Amino acid sequence: MKKISIGEKFSLFHEEWTPKIIAETNGQLVKLAKGSGELVWHKHDNEDELFIVFKGHLTIQMHEGDVTLGPNEMFVVPKGVEHCPLAEPGTHFMMIEPGSTAHTGDLKTDVTVSAEDQEWI
Repeated sequence: MKKISIGEKFSLFHEEWTPKIIAETNGQLVKLAKGSGELVWHKHDNEDELFIVFKGHLTIQMHEGDVTLGPNEMFVVPKGVEHCPLAEPGTHFMMIEPGSTAHTGDLKTDVTVSAEDQEWI
C-alpha cells in the first residue's frame, strides 16, 4: 500500500486521449488522461463514467446539452448517454469507471485505446 501523487503521475506521460490507469478499487479503475480538442462521440451502454478535472477545462458534449468542467469540478455521464469530450489544450482529468468500460464504447477509431493496451503507471 502506497499513497499516489496525482501530479507526479500526470508528469509521467504526454499522450492525449490515452487513459493511464493509476489504481483499482472494487472493480473500478482510476484513470488519468490529458486532452486537447475533441475525442469522438460514443456511449457506454452498461457503465456510468465519472470525470474530474484537475487542470484546464473539459466540456462533456451531449445531445441533451453540454457540461463544462473546470479545475476541481466533476460530472458523471450516465450509462447509455452519447457524449463527446472536448478539452482546451493542456487539460488534465481523471476518470473513474468500471474495469469493463471500453475507451470509446462500441466505436473503434484511430484514437481508441483497447482495455488491454491501457497502461498502468
